[in-house]
Amino acid sequence: MGDANVRTLEGRTAAPKPNGESADHPSGGGRLARLRTPRAPRLWFEILLIGLGYWTYSLVRNAVPEQKTQALRNADWIWRAEQSLGVAVEHSVNHAVNSVTWLIVSMNYYYATLHFIVTIAVLVWLYHWHPGRYAAARMALFATTGVALLGYYFYPLAPPRLMPGGGFVDTVIKHDTWGSMASGNLASMSNQYAAMPSMHIGWSLWCGITIALLAKPLWARLLGLLYPATTLVVIVATANHFWLDAVGGILCLTFGFALALAWYGTLPHRLARYVSAPDASLLKAR
Repeated sequence: MGDANVRTLEGRTAAPKPNGESADHPSGGGRLARLRTPRAPRLWFEILLIGLGYWTYSLVRNAVPEQKTQALRNADWIWRAEQSLGVAVEHSVNHAVNSVTWLIVSMNYYYATLHFIVTIAVLVWLYHWHPGRYAAARMALFATTGVALLGYYFYPLAPPRLMPGGGFVDTVIKHDTWGSMASGNLASMSNQYAAMPSMHIGWSLWCGITIALLAKPLWARLLGLLYPATTLVVIVATANHFWLDAVGGILCLTFGFALALAWYGTLPHRLARYVSAPDASLLKAR
């Protein structure tokens, strides 16, 4: 990367950019200012934080009372509201895609796996190639997930596939595919009435926006934009969500980015890509 390289405290190499893409730690401002200054991430801390964060999310989500009666009542209300507005497309999409076996089975696996795989992959990519932006982007993701728990608690919602008499097809059961913790043999391990908001949309949109704003190849940016759009089709086709659940996921993500903006003073993609080494005086002070 050249002789102009500098090293961060964590030993990562950072390349200052002529357009100002290298950030310096402030020399003053107190502890709060230092906490709000982007720093290169530490691998052990990030692994611990992500593991602890997901464990806490799963624990809280699944500990929320299922409130089946209220969840079904809310689902019926949403379905009737969409019908009255003429935007109730879930049933048609579910049955149309279900008629194409290879497509719906692929969507079952998509729903069950990519939600985690792509999100982790984007975090790893940020950690390695955009360390200066990593913490802010991670904060947005964590805040999005955290606020979603409030939705699960205060607004229990049954997915379309669990609505009695709704006529929806539970595609995992129908095609006997290993699908997700949303249905089938693993259903008892997950709260079935936590459909609002959709974190499949919240996480996929976070991934898509991050890739579209930071990736350089055009094909990568296009894939980033395509990913949340495809995820929306998948969650509707598999009858795991109403499309309004996706709106809830978008609102949660908006809160996540707003919190990152408030803490760091700018959005993640506008931060410096690399974190430059602090002054020698700061090193001695530590």
